[in-house]
Amino acid sequence: MEDAAAKTESGGPESLKRLISARVDDTLVYERGGRKLGSIYTFHIDRASGRVEYAVLSLGGFLGLGQSYHPIPFSLLSVDAERGGYTVDVDRSLLDGSPSYRPDSAPVWDASYARRISDYYGVPGRAPGG
Repeated sequence: MEDAAAKTESGGPESLKRLISARVDDTLVYERGGRKLGSIYTFHIDRASGRVEYAVLSLGGFLGLGQSYHPIPFSLLSVDAERGGYTVDVDRSLLDGSPSYRPDSAPVWDASYARRISDYYGVPGRAPGG
């Protein structure tokens, strides 16, 4: 009998049900049409519920130059098993005008910033830890 944990670690069918934190960073993100948009930089997890609240997308840049980070509500991402990443149901133009930051200027993630992100995308949000 095959060990379910081993199957998950190896990327088998069980891996679609769980996230392994070491494999989250740099996971590719695609637009609705299948074009590569960027990659996952990090996730923000609510401590109380254990749920992923926000995904921070890394867009653009080459060797770290011109790179920008765009936090979005995690609910806007869907697993794209065929491509081995995520699809986001948001137009690139909406992302371009979204709250974002550069690697050298990370924002303070407080209730106000979380609300700003959720409001921008029209998604109900919760304050961090709330």
